[in-house]
Amino acid sequence: MPDGICSVMASELCKTISVARLEKHKNLFLNYRNLHHFPLELLKGEGLQYLERLYMKRNSLTTLPENLAQKLPNLVELYLHSNNIVVVPEAIGSLVKLQCLDLSDNALEIVCPEIGRLRALRHLRLANNQLQFLPAEVGDLKELQTLDISANRLPTLPERLHLCLSLQHLTVDRNRLWCVPRRLCQLPSLSELSMAGNRLAFLPLDLGRSRELQYVYVDNNIHLKGLPSYLYNKVIGCSGCGAPIQVSEMKLLSFSSGQLTVFLPAEVKAIGTERDHVLPLQELAMRSLYHACHRFLKDLNFLSPISLPRSLLELLHCPLGHCHRCSEPMFTIVYPKLFPLRETPMAGLHQGTTAVSFVAYCCSTQCLQMFDLLS
Repeated sequence: MPDGICSVMASELCKTISVARLEKHKNLFLNYRNLHHFPLELLKGEGLQYLERLYMKRNSLTTLPENLAQKLPNLVELYLHSNNIVVVPEAIGSLVKLQCLDLSDNALEIVCPEIGRLRALRHLRLANNQLQFLPAEVGDLKELQTLDISANRLPTLPERLHLCLSLQHLTVDRNRLWCVPRRLCQLPSLSELSMAGNRLAFLPLDLGRSRELQYVYVDNNIHLKGLPSYLYNKVIGCSGCGAPIQVSEMKLLSFSSGQLTVFLPAEVKAIGTERDHVLPLQELAMRSLYHACHRFLKDLNFLSPISLPRSLLELLHCPLGHCHRCSEPMFTIVYPKLFPLRETPMAGLHQGTTAVSFVAYCCSTQCLQMFDLLS
């Protein structure tokens, strides 16, 4: 950037801060200022003693001053979204009145333990960083209501997180989680839990036992083999959420029986590596049948030429649920594949079986035809 433009921007910045100091502003907007360093004007003299909200999003800051709390003692909200901050100084813990801290889209590798001293903090956003662990002191944030740590590199969550008694929304999407601390199920205020796109292979059996927890998203955990039965009556996400897979210049595979032709979903054709997220073939078949024949679902005999078991026809007529995110019908992925069913409205239908055996029996005819086409 030319020196002349930089000089003008610096002059405007100083004027903005000076006016805020003189007029005792409570809000200061310094977004999109191309700042590489924290403005010295904010730290002169006594600082801005009346300032409560500081917006510094989308700059190029790499760190924060050690005397931030001394110069801005009444800061309630601090927005530092989309900078290049690598380290948050220990002095952050001295912002005792801080209620909202947004450090999303930075380059954070470490969160200092002193963050646990922010006892008034209600909203903490650390999404899209490079964090590999969270300090146990996060559990000291008794007033914390929102925690967003999505798109990091976290393999686990701190055990003491269950001490955040006010936590309502926990988002841990797109990390490297392989397990969920069982004590997380004890969070009394948690209403929404999102752990999509991780490496989870199982969930605690009592997850969802709390009546407060109503929304659970675990889609795109390709190793997840089942859901705890307590989640039966919750709103859950499915593995098919998001934009549909685009298959350009490809003719979709299909199978026919009599006058009925059902095209296989694009995912079957597009799958290439083990890293690609696709639904189980049984689920894809059920959805394809459902969409192809939804006009005839009132007649349970309409698929008789394909020789489907009546139990499958009944299931096709009435899906087990619909995804809260994409509204797709869900057939085989709502119910657990490992854990036995408990007393639920559907328990009688599958009594004495697990969802694995149920799905294998129901879809055997269709899957054999599909595999013949794919081989």
